[in-house]
Order: sequence, then C-alpha cells, then structure tokens
Amino acid sequence: MVERATVIRDLIEAQSVRADGLSGLLERVCLAVLPVLSASGSGISMMTEDGTRGMCVASDPVSQHVDDLQFVLGEGPCMDAYDGRRPVLITDLEESAATRWPIYAPAAILGGVRAVFAFPLQIGGARLGVLDVFRQTTGPLSAEELADALTFTDVTVAAVLDRQQKVGDRDQADELASAVQRRAELFQAQGMVMVQLGVPLSEAMARLRAHAYAENRRIGDVARDVIARRLLFTPEVP
Repeated sequence: MVERATVIRDLIEAQSVRADGLSGLLERVCLAVLPVLSASGSGISMMTEDGTRGMCVASDPVSQHVDDLQFVLGEGPCMDAYDGRRPVLITDLEESAATRWPIYAPAAILGGVRAVFAFPLQIGGARLGVLDVFRQTTGPLSAEELADALTFTDVTVAAVLDRQQKVGDRDQADELASAVQRRAELFQAQGMVMVQLGVPLSEAMARLRAHAYAENRRIGDVARDVIARRLLFTPEVP
C-alpha cells in the first residue's frame, strides 16, 4: 500500500495544471484519476462540516457541470458520500433514477454519465470534501481500482493537509476568505428570497436551486444576481 501510494503521489505531481495553489493540487488529482480508474471524468468538492460546498474543481467542463448539478438540485452521490462518511458506488446510474436521486440521475445521464463513484475525503472525524469519479459505461470498479481510489483519497487528504501547513498565511487567508464569501452570498440570497416570497428558508433554497437548474447556471451565480437585485423572485418566477 505504501508503494502504491508513492506511485499515485508521483502521478498527481506529474500532471500539468493551469492553476496554482490548492485548486491546482485538486485539479492534478482529478486528471491523475482518469487513467488509473478508467474514468471519463472526475471532480472534487471541498465542503464544510454542514455540507456547504466551497472550492470545486473537475477534470473537464462536462464533469464540472455534472458535479455542479448535485448542489443545484440538492441530491446526488457526492452529498450521500459526505453525509454517510463512506463511499457511494453506483455501477448503473439509471437504476437510481426512479428512487435514490429521481432528479439528479436523469440529468447526469443526459450529460453522458452511466456510473459514478463518490469517495469522501476524510481523516478521523474530520471531513474535507468528496472525490467523484464518472464513467460513460456501466459496471463496477475492479478490486484493484477500488483500492487505488481509496489510495487516491488518502494521498489527497495528506497532500491538502500538508499544503495547508506549508503554504503562506496570506494564501491560506485568501482561499478561506473566498470560500466564506461564497457561503455568505448563498445565505444572503436565501434570506432575500425568503422575504420576497414569504416562505421558509428551506423553500427559499429550493427555489434558488430550481431556478439555477432551469437556467442551467451555477447556484452561486444566481445568488449573486439576487443580491445585486438583477433577479427578483415572485410567485411566478420558477
């Protein structure tokens, strides 16, 4: 296991990446996953303890969209893996369409995904996020691929924690501030929609997600439009 972890660590470091910092590290992981796990795409979502999404990266735009859908719709393997603190291994996404994720599964299938495997990034009781692995064909991970996927999560967690210890305080502060700002914007927009519609907070969030899905936009972008008063929710706005 130690030798395999070293191989995977070297593979991650060998990947070219456009961005620096934590996002660059996570993007390298997403790219390194593809050949090892025979994946068509992958994504990583960093999350807070209450499940709020922070930084997110993906191997390609399609995978980013499929990953984003989970947070727009409020359901999906990423959330289940994070909440359950264990991998969620879906060998045939179509079988989950009618029961487990009736909204997300059909949308992901339209994006070309047929199987998805979600692995929580955690150490002890601390959860950092989730690694999602997508395939365009149905079928399980082999025993070796599953072991490699778990090694990827261990190496990623170690690399993230190691980077947090080594990076300068200013870089850490900038990344943390960015994540906090996104979370604050979402909460502010949720409160504004609650007042505009006269509905509970939970329904306000559902309306934000529904609008983002209907317009094929990220929920963070919709939240910023609400805050800037470019978007006003009324009973007639979907």
